[in-house]
Amino acid sequence: MDSRPVQPITTTKELSAACTRLAKHPFITVDTEFLRETTYFPILCVAQIASADEAVVVDALAEGIDLAPFFKLMANPKVLKVFHAARQDIEIVWHRAQLVPAPVFDTQVAAMVLGYGDSISYDQLVQRITGDALDKSHRFTDWARRPLSEAQLTYAISDVTHLREVYLSLAADLERRGRTDWVLEEMKVLTSPDTYRMEPERAWERLKTRARKPKELAVLMEVAAWREREAQARDVPRGRVIKDEVIGDIAVQAPTTAEKLAALRSLPKGFERSKWGHDILDAVKRGLARDPKTLPKLDRGKPRTNGAATVELLKVLLRMTAERHGVAAKVIATVDELEQIAADDAADVSALKGWRREMFGEKAIALKQGRLALAIDKHRVIAVER
Repeated sequence: MDSRPVQPITTTKELSAACTRLAKHPFITVDTEFLRETTYFPILCVAQIASADEAVVVDALAEGIDLAPFFKLMANPKVLKVFHAARQDIEIVWHRAQLVPAPVFDTQVAAMVLGYGDSISYDQLVQRITGDALDKSHRFTDWARRPLSEAQLTYAISDVTHLREVYLSLAADLERRGRTDWVLEEMKVLTSPDTYRMEPERAWERLKTRARKPKELAVLMEVAAWREREAQARDVPRGRVIKDEVIGDIAVQAPTTAEKLAALRSLPKGFERSKWGHDILDAVKRGLARDPKTLPKLDRGKPRTNGAATVELLKVLLRMTAERHGVAAKVIATVDELEQIAADDAADVSALKGWRREMFGEKAIALKQGRLALAIDKHRVIAVER
């Protein structure tokens, strides 16, 4: 093994040459190091890339460097980009270059499809496949400080070199078990620009809300959209503007005057007199003025009679199915999807489509309709046709 210190790429010329070499390979492994604790948009600090015969670390903060060659490589349709837990890495590329890397392969998704458990961490996956224990000491290091230390660079390189072995092992296992298409189906969501567009009008969807009435939902939507625009404009985390729970309080109370806003205990004293206080009052008024007919349906059609019991039975069926087929339960169906299935045999959910329907969805409907029963046989849950 080459024991020479890793030299980061710090110039556009070096980056262009490296990306030209990397583009000649059928797949590359990719990882990024970024900061986002104090900003709305993530700050790309380092990018690591490896092919079958080399690995490089790109100093994305190097003075004068143009990352265009890197983004061109990310968009190259002839090169498969392999990530682990790809969403945040892809989000960075989307924000910086307004493009989504494609084609991609996410080893975390592949691991779930192959039964390694829900959302397995990278170091756990490396340990299970290669037997190597990764050094995790630099996981939370400050990647914005310069110069990068030799230990940081070694850590960065090891991420993408181990990923090569992980990818090859998972890809072979998927092919052997006939599940390659399952992962490709999951990649459609990861490579859709809609996954990464941060539209203020849809910001409310991220919130776990207490809104139960159309009026509350309308206010929630307007205040959440205002916060999103404010956070983007100031490039600060959403919680630095106002916290989620405060938006929930505002939605329920719908204050239309500074005095009523001041009465909310979740807001700091004097907030109602600030510019942001006035902005929130304006957002509340916009929400109250909205036509209820234009709002999304608050009732998701969840069952009202024996709904909880039905969902619990579906959870048992899901666990049984996941164990039998060696697939993480989370990748077959979420609890929200189970609730929707409990309410509606024709629910528009992934669990009732494609391979998931064949594996689980048909049985879920049969269980609901009484055509399938669950029983215990030799300490195991089994499904019995009725």
